[in-house]
Amino acid sequence: MGERQTSATVSLSVEPIFKVITLERWRASTGNAHVPPMPVDIADGYLHFSTRDQLTETLRRHFAGRRDLVLLAVDPALLGTGLTWERSRGGDRFPHLYAPCPLDAVLWHAPLTPAPDGGFVMPEAF
Repeated sequence: MGERQTSATVSLSVEPIFKVITLERWRASTGNAHVPPMPVDIADGYLHFSTRDQLTETLRRHFAGRRDLVLLAVDPALLGTGLTWERSRGGDRFPHLYAPCPLDAVLWHAPLTPAPDGGFVMPEAF
């Protein structure tokens, strides 16, 4: 799984972290207290997030061609001790949440629009 550090041992910036979720799963959060996990989150046992700098590559590798995606900006300060930073792709530390993500931690959400080059047009709020 890689090296794991809790949020208490890593200095977090005030920058949000980002979660990519399908529109169907985002709609399922209505009336719930938490962001519904994606299938990969369930399989891996934690919620996958990306930093601003990691997001483009995450989208390219794992979501290319999808037209049903929503981007969530999440306040890492509201995720508690379940947030860890683990080495993953290229040795970068990725934010992983080993707890439910409260909807109250979502700062904003916006649809991800596919771009002609195969990437995505980032929402204005990004």
